[in-house]
Amino acid sequence: GIHDPRVLAAFEDVPRHDLVPEALWGQAYKDTALPIGEGQTISAPGIVATMSAALGLRGSECVLEVGTGSGYQAAILSRLAARVISIERIPALAHAAQAALAKLEVRNVEFYLGDGTCGRPEDAPFEAIVVTAGGPEVPRPLLEQLTLGGRLVGPFGPRDAQQLLRIQRTGEA
Repeated sequence: GIHDPRVLAAFEDVPRHDLVPEALWGQAYKDTALPIGEGQTISAPGIVATMSAALGLRGSECVLEVGTGSGYQAAILSRLAARVISIERIPALAHAAQAALAKLEVRNVEFYLGDGTCGRPEDAPFEAIVVTAGGPEVPRPLLEQLTLGGRLVGPFGPRDAQQLLRIQRTGEA
């Protein structure tokens, strides 16, 4: 269901197997989430594609990613936006993702350790924000860090009934 040629090209360009544990390389291109360590998973490609397309990126944007994980979503976004700022709360994942993206020669992604629900006010505002880890509700600081017309995409709601939301800022947060 993804028709955006830029999103499709980004998926062709990013080798997902380089962002999963070597033992899972045989499953890297299945449309399923896979474990990446620290009790976390890399999202299924279909979810990453849906979220990326929903951002409606044109190429000049600064995007905030909340939840670096393996770095897969950041690598895709690096092909779709001018600048990507990615926040991860688990040091081991942040360091592994940074190393993986360096190996892929991705140069427009900046990594930070911290609580992504606070966003990154020192780099705001953002034209787009993608939240890769689900939460009960959209964190207010993220809404406040969107530009007017900016989009936020992520899974929110109760743990057993989360929905993928796309929110566009039309006025005061």
